[in-house]
Amino acid sequence: MNETFMKEKPVLPLLISMSLPMVISMLVNSLYNIVDSFFVAKISEEAMTALSLVYPVQNFINAVAIGFGVGINAVIAYHLGAREHEKANRAATWGFVLSLIHGAVMMVGCIAVMPAFLRMFTGEEQVIDYGIRYSRIAFAFSLIIVTSLAFEKIFQSVGRMKVTMGGMLAGCVTNIILDPVLIFGIGPFPAMGIEGAALATGIGQVLTVVIYVVIYFARPIPVRLGRKYLIWEGGLFLRLYSIGIPATLNLALPSLLISALNAILAAYGQIYVVILGIYYKLQTFLYLPANGIVQGMRPIIGYNYGAKEHKRVRQIYRITLTISAAIMLIGTVICLAVPGQLIAIYTTNPETIEAGKTALRVICAGFIVSAVSVTSSGALEGLGKGVPSFIISLFRYVVIIIPVAFLLSRVFGAAGVWNAFWIAETITAVIAFVVYRKALRGASTFQFS
Repeated sequence: MNETFMKEKPVLPLLISMSLPMVISMLVNSLYNIVDSFFVAKISEEAMTALSLVYPVQNFINAVAIGFGVGINAVIAYHLGAREHEKANRAATWGFVLSLIHGAVMMVGCIAVMPAFLRMFTGEEQVIDYGIRYSRIAFAFSLIIVTSLAFEKIFQSVGRMKVTMGGMLAGCVTNIILDPVLIFGIGPFPAMGIEGAALATGIGQVLTVVIYVVIYFARPIPVRLGRKYLIWEGGLFLRLYSIGIPATLNLALPSLLISALNAILAAYGQIYVVILGIYYKLQTFLYLPANGIVQGMRPIIGYNYGAKEHKRVRQIYRITLTISAAIMLIGTVICLAVPGQLIAIYTTNPETIEAGKTALRVICAGFIVSAVSVTSSGALEGLGKGVPSFIISLFRYVVIIIPVAFLLSRVFGAAGVWNAFWIAETITAVIAFVVYRKALRGASTFQFS
């Protein structure tokens, strides 16, 4: 492979070629949780509620794995752009090892806290039982999850997007096939109920890791993992975590947001907690394609920054923003046109469907403007500007929406929570634009080493 293609190929074709596999793979990967939810909803609405309450902790595990992976990706891409292959190998190796440590800690910690966590949001023993049974199996695969995502970010850093697409597709198809088999007991398999949903997801993730390992050894990439690269280098640790920690917090903040909104909505009835859970299942189909574009952008913008192609960096940002806004426009139209049909995918309760229609129509008012925040945050991560990226996410997920949701809910009930979404997106978009422009002006003084 021509290692300089990221600074030589025209930006739009390059971005599409890098992003399209990510868009496809992330859309398919989102089916893990969505397919689980579809089949779990067939068990009972209590089981669906349990899945909604477990989701923030699942999202936290993924946030840590993906966020630190963003740090691995950015540092590798920068050093490759600067033609520093030895440093790229060290970043990949240490990043991989540290990811495994994170996974082990999260596996033990999350399983231990789940009973207390669930009781913070519900007193229904059936819901708590479902949540504990699902999470124990799902979280047992934490090491597999971090391994998969570390490999994913390493492959992406060198432009091997089709490899990650293939790995995700294989894992997701396996999950889709095994979900009904293990949940309901088809053929020789016993009916495992909600545990079957968790196990099906875990098996799919294992297959993805196997594919990555086979391809890593069968088709060498410019970056290698090896014991000889485990040389202590404090500066490398600082670079990985200075990007990885803010990126992790960026991704973990939605978990905090969902938990806070669940607490607010619980006062108005269980159906609103269910609706919020359904919304976050549905919105993955919208935001994951946009994030797929951003993931395709990250190694390109990082490589070109390392190669000091600053004009090209600005062009990459503008094109990514335009594509993201177009995706959000499509999502807005769909939510306005068929909200009831979308909610009905997960519930047959007429009251839940009717209230869910209102929620989707209000929330989608903020979709298009959110493209500014999503693109700016991702571009800053690619440039190694983890803290400014985190500031954007902090405003988007905590500083604005939670207080606004709480205050409006005192006046308008659950409807106040739905309106808080578009209000927060609009304010954050303005903040994101200002933060990005300011950070970009100082980018020429930033160095990885």
